[in-house]
Order: sequence, then structure tokens, then C-alpha cells
Amino acid sequence: MAALIGNAGACSAGRVQLGRRWLVGTDMNDRAEHPQVRTCVEPERTALILIDVINDMQVDGESERFARDALDAAHRIKALKSQAKAACIPVIYANDNFGQWRSDFAGVIRHCTADDAPGKPVSELLHPEDDDYFVLKPRHSGFFGTTLQILLRHLDRDTLILAGFAADVCVLFTAHDAYMREFGLFVPCDCVASVDAEANERALTLMSRVVKADIRPSDELKFEAVSGGPPTGFS
Repeated sequence: MAALIGNAGACSAGRVQLGRRWLVGTDMNDRAEHPQVRTCVEPERTALILIDVINDMQVDGESERFARDALDAAHRIKALKSQAKAACIPVIYANDNFGQWRSDFAGVIRHCTADDAPGKPVSELLHPEDDDYFVLKPRHSGFFGTTLQILLRHLDRDTLILAGFAADVCVLFTAHDAYMREFGLFVPCDCVASVDAEANERALTLMSRVVKADIRPSDELKFEAVSGGPPTGFS
């Protein structure tokens, strides 16, 4: 996890607009015929996965810039989360434990919101709510060594919106694992961030081309509010 640089450029450089879909280096016909491509967000089959958004941002020599730049993305993630919850889409935090091996998620939150944590503003802004879910991940992917796949099966979800840090590491690894498990994917280009602008763009290009992710900006993802809500837990 390193400093974020110039992520706004990742949504514009090398991007092609085809109808309402934002693609990077991808053939539209190949996408349209692929069974995992989603042409719109369907709330009843979708979950929002927030990856490493509770974050201490302890990076050697880069913590201040990392925290400052991540805060921009965090505001867009917060808006995306509010929009998703209005559409009754469940929100799942897939979070690193940041070396807190004897801790639970509440302990990770305390660690990342401590007064001396550079990531405190971001972690407080994206603090989970009582009806959110969480999994603690030991490595880069939200699926590796976690209960995420079981939880998504319980919630009956086959489409994921991924957001968080960093696009070229943990978001990318999670996207690849989701694709191999046959999930449809949205990765809003303005709700992820990476070590630098080029790395961010390369990761988005790869996710669009290889795992068929829709990378349009978050303000183009329209959720239709539905009655009721997502499952609230295991019985």
C-alpha cells in the first residue's frame, strides 16, 4: 500500500466511451457475448465490496500524501455506498488486518482511527454501519482465506461492485478471484486508487479486458430503489 498519485487521470486516459459503457482497450462484441458481463446494476443480485477502506495508511515516507489523496476517493466511495444502500444493496468490508493478528474487525477500526494513524480521516469517513458485513483478509484478495464466497452465496449475489485501495494490488487480486468464481464485476474508476496514475490505469485496463469489469465512473452507476432490503444475517 503506497502513495496515491493523480488518480483522476485514470478515468480519462486511454478510455473509450461506447454507449453507456466505459471500456479500456476492450472489444465491445467480445464483452457483449461474455456471460459474466453486466449491462446494468441489478440491486437484487449485487453486493458492494469495500476493499481496505479502513486503513492506517502507514507508508514509509508517503503516509501524508497517501492519506490526502485517498480522502478524495473516499468521498466518492461514501457517496457510492449511500447510493447502493438506498437500492438495498448489501455492503461488505473486505479488510486487511494490518498485522493485528490477535484482533477482530472492531480492533482494526480502533487501530486505523487512532489519533496517530495517518488514515484516520478516511477510516472515520468510511466507518462501517451496524447493518454492514465484514471479512478480515490475511492476504491481497478478499476471497483468499476468508468467508466472502460463503457470505455472497448466503446473500444470493452474483454481481459485485468493487471499490477501495489499491487498484493494482488488492482490488485487482479480488477482481481476478471473483471472475474465476463467475461473478459479474463493476469497478468504478473513480472509487479506486493505486501507487501512481499509470499503475492505476494499467490495473483498470486489465480488469476491463481480462475480467470483463465495467469501469465507468460511479456517478454513471444508477441504482433503482427497491422495497424491502437485503438479508440481514444468518438464521
